[in-house]
Amino acid sequence: MTISVCMIVKNEEQTIARCLDCACRFADEIVIADTGSQDKTKEICSHYTDKIFDFVWVDDFSAARNFAFSHGTMDYLMWLDADDVVLDADIAKILALKASLPPDTDAVMMRYNTGFDSAGNVTFSYFRERMVRRTAPFTWLEPVHEYLSCAGKTIQTEIAITHRKEKHIPKRNIEIYENLLRQGKELSPRGMYYYARELKDNGRFADSAAMFEQFLSSRRGWVEDNITACCALSECYEKTAQDCKALDALLRSFAYDLPRPEACCQLGYYYQNRKDYFRAAYWFEQALEANFPENGWGFYKPDCRGYLPCLECAVCYDRLGQTEKAEDFNERAAQYKPDSPAVAYNRTYFQKKRAESSQ
Repeated sequence: MTISVCMIVKNEEQTIARCLDCACRFADEIVIADTGSQDKTKEICSHYTDKIFDFVWVDDFSAARNFAFSHGTMDYLMWLDADDVVLDADIAKILALKASLPPDTDAVMMRYNTGFDSAGNVTFSYFRERMVRRTAPFTWLEPVHEYLSCAGKTIQTEIAITHRKEKHIPKRNIEIYENLLRQGKELSPRGMYYYARELKDNGRFADSAAMFEQFLSSRRGWVEDNITACCALSECYEKTAQDCKALDALLRSFAYDLPRPEACCQLGYYYQNRKDYFRAAYWFEQALEANFPENGWGFYKPDCRGYLPCLECAVCYDRLGQTEKAEDFNERAAQYKPDSPAVAYNRTYFQKKRAESSQ
């Protein structure tokens, strides 16, 4: 099995070599669609491939992705962004996959690790359609936050692509969405969802809440997007001092499926911020009990499945005067992150508290 790595790039001289150093270790072909670089991006790419094509930018990421894919010639087409890297262990997994992938496979899902703590541990992850059979009739859809519309025999792997973002263009995606709306075009449910997320990320919380409500009211969203939208909507209502609506939005997430640990943690923080430590502890413990599988295709925050609820339970039970239980939860948090500064701080705090009470 052979792989064409297909990329769209623009002014990526800071990161493109780092990405291509990884890609050339498993790719049989690298295809670059440049959307208007004015730096050394194309020059750097030329050291890795001669398949560099110019694409006139039309405010449509899917159009650019489809253009890049159209120039791939290998068995499978795989996409990467310029600020992605593939760690050595994952390169080894891709090479093993190349030797073992059943030839009738249509699509391959891989993890996308996009958030990390100060120690490099993954804090935000989700699955993406990463590689598809070239001869399958799959295309990229959506002008922003594009995705591959694929079907057929799909396999899910534990191969991870690591996203190390080096630059951010804050209003670009919002401007694309709002240009579409000015042209009288209707956003798809996915478009409404991601437009709402962009509004929230740019501090437009009231606008974001309205768009999340419109998305949820459409009743056409993917279940994982519905759940995440409820959690994000709650944050928007918190930011606009609408406490009751913030709570209602979180509870609404339970209508779509079993409680997610992420939503339970958010409920825990809701009550903790209001000094209702009894109910806060309840919801943090529910996050530990939720035990929702990690291999779903929605957004996944590993810390909400263990470390954070244990750490916050330590805080809550200390406030409730249950010191022994608080210390126990702090040690449970240490099992997830032994070198956590927060765990170390709590240990010192509890030691001091015991010493003071024995005097």
